[in-house]
Amino acid sequence: MIVLGIETSCDETAAAVVKDGTKLLSSQVASSVDLHVQYGGVVPEIAARSHIESINAVISRALYEATAQVSTHQLAINVTRNPWDLIDAIAVTKGPGLLGSLLIGVMTARTLAIAKNKPLYGINHVEAHVYSNFLTTSDNAKKINPGASSRPPRPQFPILSLIVSGGHTQLVIFNNHFDYRLLGQSVDDAIGEAFDKAAKIIGLPYPGGPCIAQAAKKGNPLKYDLPKAKVEGPYNFSFSGLKTAVLRLAQEQAGGDYRMPSFEIPPLLNNQQRYDIAASFQRVAIETVVEKTVRAYRMIKPKTVLIAGGVAANQELRSQLSLALPVAITYAPANLCTDNGAMIASLGCFKAMAGQRPDDPYSLAVNPSLKM
Repeated sequence: MIVLGIETSCDETAAAVVKDGTKLLSSQVASSVDLHVQYGGVVPEIAARSHIESINAVISRALYEATAQVSTHQLAINVTRNPWDLIDAIAVTKGPGLLGSLLIGVMTARTLAIAKNKPLYGINHVEAHVYSNFLTTSDNAKKINPGASSRPPRPQFPILSLIVSGGHTQLVIFNNHFDYRLLGQSVDDAIGEAFDKAAKIIGLPYPGGPCIAQAAKKGNPLKYDLPKAKVEGPYNFSFSGLKTAVLRLAQEQAGGDYRMPSFEIPPLLNNQQRYDIAASFQRVAIETVVEKTVRAYRMIKPKTVLIAGGVAANQELRSQLSLALPVAITYAPANLCTDNGAMIASLGCFKAMAGQRPDDPYSLAVNPSLKM
């Protein structure tokens, strides 16, 4: 089963081809992040226009790269000069995400499914993040992470998954493919959103997650005592209070009080103050998700613990969770933690191989607020 995956939920136009859910044949991403930096966040209209400009070229590159990979590995399939002969089905993100961005991907996938007579599968973007971890096998090791010294084992069910991204923070237990239960989630800001907001408060550029992580390396994570939220439910999260605490701390360090506008803070902070705030924030934010994940592990005793989503690339998260758990954690390389078409294609493969009914290409709709 070879599936073309298309991802356009936010600011990255991505396409990939995956075989049997685990073998990565190609992956292409065109990001518009540079266009959003000056605004301090993603501008939906700009993201949608960028998708329109990039999507056909990205899909074409993914198809031709996959054709070359099939020829190289001499798979048991007849590859002609038409790369579409390679594809058994199409998978596309239908939600959650930005409405305009989702529409570009879904309408493109619908058109291709009709024109090329291929089955079409609408994919939940958040669920798909977990499936990046099914691609981190020995077959793909050199392709997705050339510098890796070891190859993580393929996830084994039951799987405890910590999904952490700019829009979501969730703990989910997967008993099998498509058989999962949401244990807990953020009741307000997602952890990635909190990283972006904290970065903006102290004057670090967008995207905030990588910038906070870099600044934290030069700071003292114990310099400031920031609070951890207490919320109802053993596996729920909250980050809005932490974000507000960073704002109040930054105002104080800048010589003001709660009335100081946030845009006045960055010029009044020196670099060391900025580094120490970043390090203290990152420590508490990561401790928050690690403590809940460890609690869930002790209760459920899964065979695999994995982290997925853009924040899964954070080295402090990987380090803290590895130290806190008695088992090795599974995570994808950074290029598969952020939004990509490979995770969409992988989940599409498993849907097709399970015999799930394809979606109607004439009526598949986007759902910006889609839940797991």
